[in-house]
Amino acid sequence: MVGSVIPSSRFLARKMLGSIDFKTAKVIIELGPGNGVFTRMMIEQLSPDAHLLVFELNDAFYEALKREINDPRVHLIHDSAEHIGKYLDQYGLEEADVVLSSLPLANFPLVLKNKILSESHRILRSNGLYVQFQYSLNAKKVIKDFFPSLQISFTPANFPPAFVYTCRK
Repeated sequence: MVGSVIPSSRFLARKMLGSIDFKTAKVIIELGPGNGVFTRMMIEQLSPDAHLLVFELNDAFYEALKREINDPRVHLIHDSAEHIGKYLDQYGLEEADVVLSSLPLANFPLVLKNKILSESHRILRSNGLYVQFQYSLNAKKVIKDFFPSLQISFTPANFPPAFVYTCRK
């Protein structure tokens, strides 16, 4: 369930968030925020009319985020990332501009990995952005199956060093 015992670095956060246009992105989905490093940085940049749906399945991380975050634009969801569409409907949102994922896909069974990537692709608007980090390149093929438009960058200033997959629908 947890990909690392150490929070992501600010260098990785900058790379993960660097391709998001916060002026135009009105619906952002975050999958697996952990302790909220990326979440807090996104909140600082969100437009006043934006929505950030944050999916965290881990009880301890979810409760900590719930205590810390009190922003009407942020919807904390204690459920699996494979149910994104259900919550878009619940909040009256049609599609997402961005899906940002910190999920440790390498730890997931292939069926679950495919469900999450399929649902992420389905709910993204045309030309929407999918950003994922991983500690290896072993998810490249499965991500590319859903997002053929894929660029990979490397962030050595993180422990462990990380690969950032930036994809367009």
